[in-house]
Amino acid sequence: MPSSQIPALVVGTGFGCRIQVPALRAAGFEVVGLVGADAGRTRERAELNGVAHDFTDVDAAIAATGAKAVAISTPPHAHAPVTLAAIARGCHVICEKPFAKDADEARAMLEAAERAGVVHLMGHEFRFASERAAMARAIAAGAIGEPKLATFTELTPMLVTGGEMPSWWFDVEEGGGWLGASSPHLIDWIRFALGDFESLSASLGVLAAQNGQADDSYTFRFRLKSGLEGVVQRCAASWGPPVSVTRVMGGAGSIWLEAGEVKVADKDGTRTLAIDDDLRLPPLPALSADPRNEWPKWQRLRAVELAPYIRLCEAFGDLIEGRTPPPIAPLPTFRDGLASMLAIDAVRASAARGGELVKLDG
Repeated sequence: MPSSQIPALVVGTGFGCRIQVPALRAAGFEVVGLVGADAGRTRERAELNGVAHDFTDVDAAIAATGAKAVAISTPPHAHAPVTLAAIARGCHVICEKPFAKDADEARAMLEAAERAGVVHLMGHEFRFASERAAMARAIAAGAIGEPKLATFTELTPMLVTGGEMPSWWFDVEEGGGWLGASSPHLIDWIRFALGDFESLSASLGVLAAQNGQADDSYTFRFRLKSGLEGVVQRCAASWGPPVSVTRVMGGAGSIWLEAGEVKVADKDGTRTLAIDDDLRLPPLPALSADPRNEWPKWQRLRAVELAPYIRLCEAFGDLIEGRTPPPIAPLPTFRDGLASMLAIDAVRASAARGGELVKLDG
């Protein structure tokens, strides 16, 4: 946690207000401004969330407030210009996922951050989720031997049962489709727990046509550089109760997530892994006066997103002030954002060519 309050801007008034503003504050930052696309709406949301200043331009906001850190949660097609503007001002940046429109934009953002020497992190807060961090730690410690096979399935009715969704989710040109909306966290989860991708073969689908005919489902088979083979199937237009399966199999056992717990099965039977004390998440801070905090969707998402995001922001502050963060999980940087975009681009390329195998270069 920062030893003194680092002035920070939040760019984006949806996820930015729900998660980034309270997470930065809980981690010891001073949120000095909120940046949004609509002046009146941004002013109102800044007041409701106790942010003193509001802006519609990130460059002007940095100049006016002296911000040293910027958290970005605009639609993904706007990530590159906002990120590059912040870096040009010497600001440290947390950028939400998906990182960019494509890998070329992602590469330019990474190169700019490295040239400037600023701290750059991705909004992959679920690296800090207790059960995911515990599962990754157990795999690294050899709990199942060498991982050989993995399956990641998630079927939900999210896009067919109504509710407010971001417009970019339905616009592939803005980085959306269900692939853009949901796969970055999954791809990052696979990479930090199991290793880098070597190749994949994919398909995209539309089960229930939404605005813009964007994909609402995707499937891909992948091979990691370690030799592990895996399958991903995700759909947000599946009627019925949600289904979620995360399971990794190795030469000495299997490990999976079940109802928020980490389970291991091997020759000695099945057991639940204890969560190490350093992986436990902080309590949630008090809510702001923003009426959106009463929305069921915000309540549901805040319950899973906010606590791990606080951990991410604590690490952000440590890096800015030159300290080594606690070794809870490898920190997700813009280099991980680029790796995620390379995988997403590979899925789209494979699907466009009828499932052709695509190798990832890095």
